[in-house]
Amino acid sequence: MEINDETVDKLAFLARLEFSAEEKPAIRQDLSRIITWIDKLNELDTSNVEPLIYMSNEVNVLRKDEVNNSVSHEDALVNAPKKDSDYFRVPKVLDK
Repeated sequence: MEINDETVDKLAFLARLEFSAEEKPAIRQDLSRIITWIDKLNELDTSNVEPLIYMSNEVNVLRKDEVNNSVSHEDALVNAPKKDSDYFRVPKVLDK
């Protein structure tokens, strides 16, 4: 695949990047090296390699959901600058 200024401009637009005229040759060179590296990877024979789905042999290791009260109302409101019985008092943000 040939990397030219048009390709760089299209990729820059899609990635919402801006490159100056001085940066474009370096970007073209980097993209060419990336594509060469990917082509080199495509030369490998992976026909007998099983696809990797999980990083470990463990599948869906989940813990049981246990309901517990970790913070009481009183503990939660201890450091509140303003409070009203069981609630935090905050400044009004939205007008109705």
